[in-house]
Amino acid sequence: MMVALSRADTSLIGRWWWTVDRWTLAAIAVLAGIGMLLTLAASPDVARRVGFDSFYFVRRQLPFLGLAVATTLFLSLATPRQVRRLALLGFIGAFIATLATLVIGVEIKGARRWIALPGMSLQPSEFLKPCFAVLTAWLLAGARQGLGWRGYAAAFGLLGAVLLVLFRQPDIGMAVVVAGVFMAQLFLSGINLGVVMIAGGVALAAAPAAYLMLPHVQSRVHRFLDPSSGDSYQITRAMEAFAMGGLFGRGPGEGRVKSILPDAHADFVFAVAGEEFGLILCLVIVALFAFVVLRGFARLLAEVDLFVMLAAAGLFTQFGLQAFINMASSLHLVPTKGMTLPFISYGGSSVFAIALGMGMALALTRRRNHAEAA
Repeated sequence: MMVALSRADTSLIGRWWWTVDRWTLAAIAVLAGIGMLLTLAASPDVARRVGFDSFYFVRRQLPFLGLAVATTLFLSLATPRQVRRLALLGFIGAFIATLATLVIGVEIKGARRWIALPGMSLQPSEFLKPCFAVLTAWLLAGARQGLGWRGYAAAFGLLGAVLLVLFRQPDIGMAVVVAGVFMAQLFLSGINLGVVMIAGGVALAAAPAAYLMLPHVQSRVHRFLDPSSGDSYQITRAMEAFAMGGLFGRGPGEGRVKSILPDAHADFVFAVAGEEFGLILCLVIVALFAFVVLRGFARLLAEVDLFVMLAAAGLFTQFGLQAFINMASSLHLVPTKGMTLPFISYGGSSVFAIALGMGMALALTRRRNHAEAA
């Protein structure tokens, strides 16, 4: 393809190819490939255990991954103006659907985060994350460019509304990611450091409040600090899987953790990678996520459009933070949280939400002239 498209090609695809970050595209493609490999490795045992045929989850996930990559490519063609419009419409739809989960949502493990649809379950809050990051970037940039305090008030109001709904579900992990991304954008926007510290203090104060008010949060914190205080079956099995895998792993199909872990294909897929393919693949996965995030920030160093810089920084921060939480919880570095590993874990809502976010991030970090910068 590089041979067929010259720099003189002024077609839509030609302009896209020479302005998009092809290295990030390649890293995403490799992550999706690893996701396919680990879906094949982890899901058959899980499927048989719950009464489906061996390749039930494989047949569902592989089309999702393919469509997610296609979605990322398609969205990367967008202009910043189109990204803003998409984020606004996406946020309105996702926020209404997330509110609906409080009324008609399916309750799983004490939380209402999903809406049952024919043949699948939808978690609308997943789509809130990337759209929220773009909208708050729009408001914070506007605050610095004429809106003043009204822009900041709208951004904080948006944050409060999203956090309130997430706490009602409850989904504390999602709330942590959303708040973390907002704080990063607030800092990068150039706001007074004292305001950032006050906002950070309020966010930190919410942690003990969640601990005191939500029994499942207390349980997870207690089990993290003292595994013997409650059911720590999944994290114990995950740590054993990493130990058994060693440097090079036990080999494809030879792992045992997938046959006993309920979420081996989803929240604990990193443990399956560690057992079957060893430390080497785990380090490759970590390096790929780090590369995408750092490469994204490097592309923003010369960015002059404040909205583009804040929106893309928020999306890359979100991508890296979600990956960190998943891998760190599998390694017992943080309390366990039901958060997927981007492009690798099983889950339709998650993979499409990640594709939405990375497609917008690639669109925003494309090299463009002044006429395309609007």
